[in-house]
Amino acid sequence: MHIALRTVKIVAATCIAILIAEQLGLLYASSAGIIALLSILDTRRSTLQIALKRVGATILCLGLSLLVISLLHVSWLSYGVFLAIFVPLAYRFHLQAGIAPCAVLATHLWLEQSIAFSLIQNELLLMLIGAGIASLFNLYMPSRQGEITLLKVEVEDQLKSVLLYFNQFLLDGKAESGPEMLAALKKSIATAKEIVYLERDNQVFSQTNYDVHYFDMRQEQTLILETMMGHLNYIHLETEESKILAGMFFLTADQLCEWNPVTYLITDLNLMLDGFRDRELPKTRDEFENRATLLLLLYDFIRFLTIKEEFYREYSDLLGE
Repeated sequence: MHIALRTVKIVAATCIAILIAEQLGLLYASSAGIIALLSILDTRRSTLQIALKRVGATILCLGLSLLVISLLHVSWLSYGVFLAIFVPLAYRFHLQAGIAPCAVLATHLWLEQSIAFSLIQNELLLMLIGAGIASLFNLYMPSRQGEITLLKVEVEDQLKSVLLYFNQFLLDGKAESGPEMLAALKKSIATAKEIVYLERDNQVFSQTNYDVHYFDMRQEQTLILETMMGHLNYIHLETEESKILAGMFFLTADQLCEWNPVTYLITDLNLMLDGFRDRELPKTRDEFENRATLLLLLYDFIRFLTIKEEFYREYSDLLGE
C-alpha cells in the first residue's frame, strides 16, 4: 500500500473510530482509535484476519479478567497474574495479535476497579468499533493488476534477451552481459512475486493463484537458464550441432509469451535430440566434451520448455485453449 494512502486511511479510521465511541458515550473512547490505527494493514485479507483475531482475543481477555478479579480482587499484582495467564493462552490459540490492545483494554477494568457488565460491554465495543472501522477502510484497495501485467512483459523480454545471448554465444563463441541479464531477470521476478502476493491477499472472496504460479514458473525456468549458462563455458568448438541449437534458442526467444503452449517447440527439440544421437560419434576428446555439453544444454532446454507446457495445461482455460 502506498504510504500516502496508508496515511489517509490511518488518520481517517482513527478519528472516525474515536468519534463513534464518543457518540456512544463509551469510556476511554481514544482506545477505539488506537485499535483502528493498529489494524490498518497492507491487504484486505490481513486486516480482516487481524480484526477477527483481536475480537477473539478480547473475548478471552475479558473472560479471564472477570475470573482473576473475582478471585484476587483489583490490584496490580492480580493484573500481573492476569497477564501471566492471558499471554500464553493467546499464543496457544494463535491470538497473539490481540495481546497488546487487549492488555490495554484490561487496564480499564483495573483502573475502574469494577467488573460490571456495562464496563465489560464498553471494552468489547471499543474493540469492535476500532477493528470494524479499520476493516471497512481497507475494503478499498487499489488494484495492482496493471503493474503485474507490465512486470510479465518485462520478465518475458528479459527471458528473450537471455535466450538470444545463448544464440549469440553458440554462433560466435562469445557474447556479452549474460550474467548481468540473468541477475536483472531474477530481480524482476522477485519484485513481481512480492506484488502478486499482496494483490492475491487483497482478493478476499475471489482469490486466484494464477499470477503467483506464473511467476513461480518463470523463476523455475530462470534457475534452469542459470545452470545452462554455466554449461556454455565448456563449449569451445563451432559445430553443426551448436548452430542448430542456436537456431532453436532464437526461435524460442522470438515466440516466447504467456499464451504459447510450446508443445511444438518441445517436439522440435526431441527431434533434434534424435538427430544428435544419429550423428557420427566424436573423433577427439574435444569433440566428445563439446558434444556432451551440447547434449546437457539440450536436455536442460527441453526441461525449460516442459515447465511452461505444464503451466499452460494447468491454466489452459484461462489461456485460451
